[in-house]
Amino acid sequence: MTPSVIQDDQPRFESLTPKDSYLEKTRQLPYSIQQQANQQSSFASKLIGDALANHIAEIDHDQCDAGDEDSFFVCDLGEVLQSFRIWKEKLPQVHPHYAVKCNTNLEVIKLLAKLGVSFDCASKTEIDTIINLGIDSDRIVYANPCKTNSFIRHAKQTNVNLTTVDNVQELYKLQKHHPECGILIRIVTDDETAQCRLSTKFGCSLEVAITELLPLAKELGLNVKGVAFHVGSGAKDFDSIYKAIRDARALFDAAAEFGYSLDVLDIGGGFERETFDQSSKMVTLSLDKFFPEAFVKQHQVKFIAEPGRFMVANAFTLATHVIARRDIKDAEIRAMVYINDGVYGNMNCILFDHQHPQAHVLTHNNKFYYDSVQSCPYRFSIWGPTCDGLDCVSNQAKLSHDVQVGDWLYFPNLGAYTSAATTSFNGFKGNAHVIYVASEELP
Repeated sequence: MTPSVIQDDQPRFESLTPKDSYLEKTRQLPYSIQQQANQQSSFASKLIGDALANHIAEIDHDQCDAGDEDSFFVCDLGEVLQSFRIWKEKLPQVHPHYAVKCNTNLEVIKLLAKLGVSFDCASKTEIDTIINLGIDSDRIVYANPCKTNSFIRHAKQTNVNLTTVDNVQELYKLQKHHPECGILIRIVTDDETAQCRLSTKFGCSLEVAITELLPLAKELGLNVKGVAFHVGSGAKDFDSIYKAIRDARALFDAAAEFGYSLDVLDIGGGFERETFDQSSKMVTLSLDKFFPEAFVKQHQVKFIAEPGRFMVANAFTLATHVIARRDIKDAEIRAMVYINDGVYGNMNCILFDHQHPQAHVLTHNNKFYYDSVQSCPYRFSIWGPTCDGLDCVSNQAKLSHDVQVGDWLYFPNLGAYTSAATTSFNGFKGNAHVIYVASEELP
């Protein structure tokens, strides 16, 4: 284990978190796997709590400059490492390409690169982000089925040689601007139950892939390398994985009739830590059935995926300051509470990603309550700082304390599709400060 990277003085809060140190606990062996997991969680909680408290303690709300009391993140890079380890344990046969659009944090990207993860990029800027970090372009899949001509030329100039396609027009563009590029034909999936559906925008039917894209690609002399699909972000129906892998094998077989020997299957994203046991089992079952070992060896098939939220969702905790309060009489809620972040900032996931961030009391009356288990008898509506009535974080949040102006709230598990989509609407800063800790030793 490494200590927190935070080196600040002790916070000016009465801490209600456990005082036992992780190192002291590790001397009490032996432990069961569950005990070790619980201990790791406790250590991570202490690191995050200390980082939150130390940063807030440095703020003099009566004298600080404008912006000093803005919302901020604490990122536990050890949690990213843990996600990677879980992936390698459950799906060792599938190489992850991290979806950069999910969270563009450079420290996260650099860590994943050190771990051997490759990258899913969807634009010129994302491609440049990866290449400017010194990461080889052959670790990039340009996973956007609809690209501008100039971006295709940029991919060629930077030696990005694998992309997704779901329509004939894209084939003509590639033939003109990047004819050597490897092509993954993206097929549509049944993503009706996904948190964020993608089939309404991307993916062609199996019939179109076989009767239109394959013959045209052959005619144009293009290099079809494999098949891609995506069952939707935050997918819940894992039968869709089975059906998509079944259809992918059908396309592999059809491609052989056109003289192609496909060797890449991209199973996309949509994976979550909370349901990964089930989704990974379905992936393994489906691959074993439709891509048996003999077929994989004969065609040297490589399995890749595009996880985003799986890698980073649990690694980020957002702290926000209560800047105003308006009491409500004769209502179900106690008051309207206004904080300095909202749906135009780091909680844009409420609108764009169908998330429901959970508020918790971080400080109240100069006492620190991070990760403390308490009842939540107080009901509030929580609002962001902009002048738009749409900027509502929660219509009815249950909190443990009667929060007042000057208190802080925190929102855990806000690493996916949050900071990457912030705006500067109303003049509020889009990019929040990030404090890094590591609950595990990093490579």
